[in-house]
Amino acid sequence: MVGICSYGGYVPRYRLNRGLIYKAMGWINPANIANAKGEKAVANFDEDSITMAVAAGIDALTGVERSDVEGVYFASTTMPYKERLNAGIITAALGLDDHIRAADFSGGIKAGTTALLSAMEGVESKRTNDILVCSSDSRLGKPASPPELIFGDGAAALLVGSEDVIAQFKGAYSTTHDFVDHFRGEFTKFDRQWEDRWIRDLGFDQLVPEAVNGLLDKYQLKISDFAKVVYPCHYSAARRKLNKVLGISPEAEQGNLQTEMGETGTPHALVMLVSALEEAKPGEKILVVSFGSGCDALYFEVTENIKNLKERNGISGYLARKAELDNYTKYLVWRDILPGDTGLRGEEDLWTRWSALWRGRKMVLGLWGGKCKKCGTAQLPPQRICVNPDCGAVDEMEEYRFSDKIAHIASYTGDMLAASLNPPAVYGAVNFEGGGKYYFDFTDCDLESLATGMSVSMSFRRKYYDPKRDIVGYFWKAVPTEEVK
Repeated sequence: MVGICSYGGYVPRYRLNRGLIYKAMGWINPANIANAKGEKAVANFDEDSITMAVAAGIDALTGVERSDVEGVYFASTTMPYKERLNAGIITAALGLDDHIRAADFSGGIKAGTTALLSAMEGVESKRTNDILVCSSDSRLGKPASPPELIFGDGAAALLVGSEDVIAQFKGAYSTTHDFVDHFRGEFTKFDRQWEDRWIRDLGFDQLVPEAVNGLLDKYQLKISDFAKVVYPCHYSAARRKLNKVLGISPEAEQGNLQTEMGETGTPHALVMLVSALEEAKPGEKILVVSFGSGCDALYFEVTENIKNLKERNGISGYLARKAELDNYTKYLVWRDILPGDTGLRGEEDLWTRWSALWRGRKMVLGLWGGKCKKCGTAQLPPQRICVNPDCGAVDEMEEYRFSDKIAHIASYTGDMLAASLNPPAVYGAVNFEGGGKYYFDFTDCDLESLATGMSVSMSFRRKYYDPKRDIVGYFWKAVPTEEVK
C-alpha cells in the first residue's frame, strides 16, 4: 500500500489585516476593496520558503524515525537559490542522512502536487521509500495590486511511504497547458497576472472540470463518492459555480482558508489537504486538485492508521498560534519593498565562507552537537574533549541533535543598537534539557513576554542576507514554546 504516512503544516505567526493594506493603498485602486476581507499570513523578517518548509517538515516528522527517510522533494516558486539545491538545505536542517535523494520542483504553482505524484510513483516503483514532500511559498504582490491582498505565506509537508499509510494513494489524472494566469520573469520581484475574467472563465471554469472529470472517468467514480474535495480557488463566485457544475456538496467542499491566511501558491493544495486530513475519518475518500499551467487531480482513501497518528501542530494548530502585525510599513520593510535604515551596523559586509560552512555544516544547518560516550554529557558546539571536569574524555563523542530538544532561557537582553529589521534585537543563552548551553537570537516573540526559565524550542531561520552577493545564511533561533503551542 502506497500513500501518505504523515503530514505537517506551518503558518507564520504574524497576520496582517487586509483592511490595513487597503487603508494605506486603497486610494490608488479603490476596487481592491473586494479583496480586503480577513487577514493574510505574513512570514517574519527572518523567514522564507526554505525556513517555512523546514518547519512543516519537522511537524510532519513527528513520531517518525528520521533515519528511515530516503528522499526530500521541495516545491516552490520562491526558492532563495537558483543554483544551489534548496532541498539540500532542507535535508541538512531536518537532520537527515546525506545519502538520500533530494530535488527541487518549480516553474508553476501545481509543482507541489507534481512533487507529491513523483514521490508516490517513486515509492510505487519500490526503488525508494519514505520520501518527504515539502512545499512552501512567500510570493509578493506589488503594493496596491490584488495579489498583495490575496496572497499569504505558508507551507505543508507530507511523508510518502508504504508502511503505516494514513491515506492510500488510489490514482491520479494530470493535464498540462501553457495557460498564463500568473507569471514572473527571471529578474521580476512581484507577481503579475492577466485579467481576472480570463483566469476565471477559461482557467478555473474549464481546466479544473477537465481534470476532475478525467479522474472520475478513469476510475469510474462519482463526485459524491468523495467526502472532501480540495481545490484552491480564491474567486468566491467561481468556487460557487464550480461546486454547482461539478456537483460538490457544501459538506464536501474543503475551505480554501482565504480569510484566515490567504492563497499560498505552490503549497496551497497541500495546505488544504493537510487541513482535510486533520478531520478525516477512516474510509473517507479525498480528491485533491491543484491548478497552475494545467491541473493535477489526486485520489486518496483514508485508512484506519490515521487514528494512530501522533499529535502535531498541523495547519489548524499554527492558525491558532498568531499575533497581529499592526504595521503595514513593517511588512514592506521586511519584504525589501520599502528600504529601511538599520544604522551603520547594518552596513557590515557579511559573506559566507563556503569552505568553513562545509566543515561546520552539521552544526550550522542541523544543530548537531556532541554527547560524551563515557559520561553522557551533551555539548554544543561539538568538541573533541568532554567539557565535564570529572570526565575529560578525548575523542569519545557521538553526534547529538539539539534542534528537537526543549531548552530554557538562562539569560536574555534586548539590544536597540544592533542592526535589526524588528528592533530590539533579542538574544541570550539557553540551557537544553539533557545538557548543553548555547547563545541564540530569539524570534517570534516580544521582549516583554520573555522571562528566565521560560521554555523555548529551536526554529530554523535566516541569520542574515548578503545583498551584494544575493546570499542567504541560515542558523537556528529560539522561539518561546508558549508562542508555538
